[in-house]
Amino acid sequence: MDTIPAMVDHRVMVTPFTAERTLTKDSVPVNVDAVLFWVVWDAEKAVLEVEDYQTAIAWAVQTALREIIGQMELASILVGRAAMDAELQRIIDERTTPWGITVQSVEIRDIVIPEALEDAMSRQAQAERERQARVILGESEKQIAASFAEAAQAYRDNPTALHLRAMNMLFEGLKEKGALIIVPSSAVETMNLGGLMGMASMSGAMQTLLAGGQPPAPPQEG
Repeated sequence: MDTIPAMVDHRVMVTPFTAERTLTKDSVPVNVDAVLFWVVWDAEKAVLEVEDYQTAIAWAVQTALREIIGQMELASILVGRAAMDAELQRIIDERTTPWGITVQSVEIRDIVIPEALEDAMSRQAQAERERQARVILGESEKQIAASFAEAAQAYRDNPTALHLRAMNMLFEGLKEKGALIIVPSSAVETMNLGGLMGMASMSGAMQTLLAGGQPPAPPQEG
């Protein structure tokens, strides 16, 4: 033989392909890049059944990809790449099997959407996160309110415990330097804070005398 009419490579072949500005089911233009892995298992069919099997495969994968994109919505394409790969492999393999070619796998490399839509989706995701944060905050407030209501039931029939709790809160606040606490008059009457404050003042005066200082002058009448 002086010439070889055709030579068929039985190794695994790699064919990159794209679908530019293809409309999805919800009318969103997308650009999709993918890679096809295929192998010739019957050289006779690959040579005799189709004129140029490599060119035929390139056109078959592009049309199959556009067909799949047109049947899916954008959200399904973005989150369902594995399902999209499997469906593409099935469709392409059905078309190439009569040519003695089998498809081993199809892998989606990249999905590009318009920048304006990408910004809108980013803002939507941020708004959704803020909504979830507010829902969680509201649930926390409900749990805190339920805890306060349960504590109130414990203090309702025990005024002494309520007074001790209030005095403890007042003491914790007074420990801070430069702290200013405004106590309602009703609290002064209910918890007898007037007498307690007077005793605290007298205690301070006694400590001043023991230290060698002068007691504060009594208030002038009249």
